[in-house]
Amino acid sequence: MLLDTHIPVRYILKHIQADVLRVLLISIFFHLLKLVLGAYLPLIPLQLPTILGSLISLLLAFKTAQSYDRWWEARKLWGGIVNDSRTLVLQARTFLPEAYRQPTPAGLPAPLTALAYRQMAWCYSLGQALRGLDPAAGLRAYLAAPELAQLTPEAHKPLALLALHAAQLRDLYQEGALNAYQQVQLDSTLLRLTDAMGQAERIKTTVFPVSYRLLVYYFIYLFLMTLSLGLVKAIGLWEIPVLLVTASSFFLLERTARYLQDPFSNKPTDTPVTAIARTIESNLRQLLHEPALPVPPPPTTFYLM
Repeated sequence: MLLDTHIPVRYILKHIQADVLRVLLISIFFHLLKLVLGAYLPLIPLQLPTILGSLISLLLAFKTAQSYDRWWEARKLWGGIVNDSRTLVLQARTFLPEAYRQPTPAGLPAPLTALAYRQMAWCYSLGQALRGLDPAAGLRAYLAAPELAQLTPEAHKPLALLALHAAQLRDLYQEGALNAYQQVQLDSTLLRLTDAMGQAERIKTTVFPVSYRLLVYYFIYLFLMTLSLGLVKAIGLWEIPVLLVTASSFFLLERTARYLQDPFSNKPTDTPVTAIARTIESNLRQLLHEPALPVPPPPTTFYLM
């Protein structure tokens, strides 16, 4: 996620440098064409590129709004994951008898601790999976060996972790540690976590219509070519810098919309799922009365992962 700080110009320009170079070549080509075939070039009224520019502005405004909606939906989903992760462990801490907060005779973690650490693992695993990275990376620090063994053959690691949650709640109910009402409350929280995971995966797997993106992209080039023909006779050599500035603004808007439409792309513009998972871990450790995580150093870059 981009931070409220100065964004390096090189980061902004590197995403449009290829398009700006093409526009530079187009403007130079039309300028040379005017010098060689000036008398034969059609007279392009400036009203035509003005109409095209207005149309493109509307298309870009619509695309940017839709892309931001996708990004904001993803951020709201992870905000819900923060709340439900706290709720799950807080409910378990309230419902479970004191004996279930102590390590088991077999040396395994206490049921409450196992639940909380498994929820930490789920948050990290889901974030990794959404970004297309290894969803099992780093989970050894949060799961006991038997659970790691159960998780290894599973293809969908976050779903397998929720299944372990459900199995533990079933066992606690059967042991009498939870009554029916308490199990229903915990199951409701687990259901919300499952819904949030499914909605995040929907955003990840639903591709923004490629035809729409290409249509906007080609319209921008059509606009720039007509503008170049219109300006080459009006302002001469000055049409090259004017065209470059105009093109940069359109391409920057188009790139911004394109990156926002995929909030789990592992780019500076995506949802900071790793930072959110770390916040959840710190909150759950507090509920377990464990030492807080070390405060992470301030980010050295202009974005937060």
